[in-house]
Amino acid sequence: MNKESQINTNICYKQAEQRAVEYFDVLYDQVKKKTFVPVLTKDIQSWKHNHVRYHSFLSFFSRGNKKTASKGYHNYINWLNHTGKLPNYLYRSMSYIFMRDLGKSLDSEDTQESIRNAVDSWTNQLTIDQGNNAGTFSMVGLYRKAQEEGIELTMIWLVDKLKTVTSNIPEGMDVEQAQRKLIKIIAGVLMHVIEEMDEDVTPKERSEKLNQAIRLGYCYGLTYPFIDDLLDAKVLTSEETKQYTNLIRTTLITGTVPELGDWPRKNKDLIQFIHSELGEAFEYIKANQPPESLDVFFNQSYVFFQSQEVDREKDLMNPNYTNKELYIPVILKSSSSRLIARSVINASEDEGFNDRTFYYGIYNQLADDFADMFDDLKDGAVTPYTYYLKYHDRRRDLINPFELYWAVIAHLIHNVYNSDMKTCEVILDRAINGLKRYKNRMGTNKYNEVMELFASGNPTFNSLIQKMVRKADDVDFFDKLLRDHMITTLRNERKEQEEFLDTIEKVRNEINKFLNIPSSENVSITKNSIIDAANYSLEGDGKRLRSIMTWVMGVNGYGLNRNAIVPLLRSLEYLHTASLIFDDLPSQDNSSTRRGRPTLHRVYNIAVAEITGLFLTQKAIEEQASLDQFDANTVLKLIHYSAQMTEVMCQGQAMDLDSKGKQLSLEQLNRMSFYKTGLAFEASLIMPAIIAQAKESEMNALKKYAHHAGIAFQIKDDLLDVEGDMNVLGKPVGKDSENNNTTFVSILGSDGARKEMWEHYCLAIEVLQEVPRNTTFLKHLLNYIVNRDH
Repeated sequence: MNKESQINTNICYKQAEQRAVEYFDVLYDQVKKKTFVPVLTKDIQSWKHNHVRYHSFLSFFSRGNKKTASKGYHNYINWLNHTGKLPNYLYRSMSYIFMRDLGKSLDSEDTQESIRNAVDSWTNQLTIDQGNNAGTFSMVGLYRKAQEEGIELTMIWLVDKLKTVTSNIPEGMDVEQAQRKLIKIIAGVLMHVIEEMDEDVTPKERSEKLNQAIRLGYCYGLTYPFIDDLLDAKVLTSEETKQYTNLIRTTLITGTVPELGDWPRKNKDLIQFIHSELGEAFEYIKANQPPESLDVFFNQSYVFFQSQEVDREKDLMNPNYTNKELYIPVILKSSSSRLIARSVINASEDEGFNDRTFYYGIYNQLADDFADMFDDLKDGAVTPYTYYLKYHDRRRDLINPFELYWAVIAHLIHNVYNSDMKTCEVILDRAINGLKRYKNRMGTNKYNEVMELFASGNPTFNSLIQKMVRKADDVDFFDKLLRDHMITTLRNERKEQEEFLDTIEKVRNEINKFLNIPSSENVSITKNSIIDAANYSLEGDGKRLRSIMTWVMGVNGYGLNRNAIVPLLRSLEYLHTASLIFDDLPSQDNSSTRRGRPTLHRVYNIAVAEITGLFLTQKAIEEQASLDQFDANTVLKLIHYSAQMTEVMCQGQAMDLDSKGKQLSLEQLNRMSFYKTGLAFEASLIMPAIIAQAKESEMNALKKYAHHAGIAFQIKDDLLDVEGDMNVLGKPVGKDSENNNTTFVSILGSDGARKEMWEHYCLAIEVLQEVPRNTTFLKHLLNYIVNRDH
């Protein structure tokens, strides 16, 4: 960016600061004169008729609609739908989002029509979700929605990005909160774009706009975990913080991301990643905005960053901050953050938009600061609430932030939104809901203690507020429910993922202990040589996925004795290792390395490798026949099934060999991949099911799962052969091309192969709903399959 287009930071910030001072003076006057009290008292007296219901004595014996199912996202949505409250619940929620995130005025008929459309859409979606365990906000639900919009690749890109960001959130920061904030920003930008979109937009144009919105949302959203949260968390050293903030300030002043240069400090790897990711994001935002919008973006971004810095530099031990020093940065950062989001997509603005957005911000910020005051106090952060908590006894001049909060509400309702009744309804709903949530979270005693301090100056007004907190109903909001649901889901997902990886590691170690085939003094040197060759292949750093699947389903799923199924686990590994030995031969894939070591025919010779493969297939049968703690007929059924599966897998490998140099259709490749990979997955699930004498319907569902999981696995293998790292894979890349093999990548291209992989991922996840037992492990196995790097 040239010098002419560089922003004058001092003028930019001073202008915003002056406007914030004028706003503060208006609010300060209301607080000092208590003019907000009679105005809001009248508003609340009117508002309560829709929210406080007085029940007859007999009604307490027939409270069938009591909110007994309010715990849990799906239960609560179901309860709202059952009681007929869902439409009003969504109307109030959508109205609030249109005000907060889109800067809309509720007295506009166009806005009301948009809200009604959003309510209809969400009502339809949420009621459909009640019969669907996956739901709109699951990975499958989001991908299916992306398919409808023609933005599958964008969704795949976003999933990869979120995974990368999550893995780079440092210790000391809340991973789930960082994810939630980033997703929230992306959703907000999407909402802006959808609201701005013309009705006659073509499907192609709509897809392009949605694609750009998701990428812009991600790019802007990165600033929350990697600037705001990172600096607030004090993860960086003081020297790193100084260098990092200077780098950000330079970027916003000049419009260019400086080189990182030398960073000989503690968090070098983290900062290098952030510099690269934020640098790409910054360039994407610049490249997708016209000059006039870019100026607004830089101006508001600098105001936001600088006001955050002013707040961050405050010391809670300093007793001398003035009211303006406490509140002006709050007004600035809370208003500029929303103006940035609007500028990112270059959205049009109606008359009054700028004022509404500017004046509205502190309303949300004070509500958030109230909810977090004790966490902030513990962290030593200076907010209007923490500062008042610490110094209200010594500083009679300090403004009570709780009173200022209500002054903001009165100002918004009557001076910004012109006493619009719908706006009054929604804002008061939100205010009372915030207090109810806080009381529920902190407990009645702590809540009353807090109220005794912050509401003591207006006992009559406070009495009215507390009565509403106790008695008002129908003031909850979808975004809060969704927020809680998202955090719970993300935390559960992470816990499940950690348990999945822990299970994989523990079971793999156990399996590795009993795979070795013992040598014998009473057999020929030749046989021991074959055993040595077999053990060489078995000792490689294998994933053991198939035998681990069998262990988990057998032990955890069906309650089988872990020691009793050891022969079955050995047999699966022997069969799989034999297939790899054959696969690596010069007559087939001609691979030189496997599992990070030379292939068996390279260490010994081709003949030994072939004989070793045959030896392991026979050892597998021997192991299956030694399952002596189970019914003999059941074991015979298992051996029969195993033989059939081995036969079909051989046919799949024959198809693979016959296909070299030939162009296969997608249908042929799917069939061949299932024979080569999917059937091995199927056997790993069906064999323990056979021993446990599971129902046929369950086994059919597991077969469908294995079919799609196996093909997804093969597609990922094809992608890794093109894009993988040999050092991570443990085998050469590019072998498919070298051998002229038909792969999903050669037929569909890399992008097409990714979409096909995710389609099979979704189909596999969807079919798990038919399995009548805990399938968490199988869900995370699929996540592993599509996200692995080896």
